[in-house]
Amino acid sequence: MKNIKIRYLNDEIMRLNYIDGKSDWIDLRSAERVELKAGEFKLVHLGVAMQLPDGYEAHIVPRSSTYKNFGIIQTNHCGIVDNSYCGSEDWWYMPSYALRDTVIEKNDRICQFRIVENQPKIQFIEAEELSNKNRGGLGSTGIK
Repeated sequence: MKNIKIRYLNDEIMRLNYIDGKSDWIDLRSAERVELKAGEFKLVHLGVAMQLPDGYEAHIVPRSSTYKNFGIIQTNHCGIVDNSYCGSEDWWYMPSYALRDTVIEKNDRICQFRIVENQPKIQFIEAEELSNKNRGGLGSTGIK
C-alpha cells in the first residue's frame, strides 16, 4: 500500500475516501460555493494538494452524474496531475464550463480521480506491416 501526503484547504472540506467501497476511484468535491451562468468558465477549487509518490500520477475526470446534476463539463476532459505538482500550495482544480446556469455547493461531489503508475518508457519501431490480423475498418465502427 502506498502512502500519500495530503493537505486539505480547511476543516470544512470532507476527507477523501473510496466511492462507496465499490470502486478504486475517489470522489473529489468542490471546496467552494460556485455560481456559473451558461457559457462561463471557472477553475473550481477541489480543496486538496497531494504529494504523489515518484512514478505515479493522478487522473481526474468528471463523475458520471456531473453533467446531469450541475450542467458542467470538464474542459480538459481528463486532468493529469504528475508527481512534480506536489507543493503545499499546489491545489487541485477542475476546469469547468457551464452549459446551463448552475450552482455548485461546497462539498458537492463533482469529479473523481485515481492514481496510476506512469507509462513505462517505450520505443516506436517503424514497420511495413503488422503481424496481427486486420479487423476490417476503424475499430468497432466497421467503417472502411
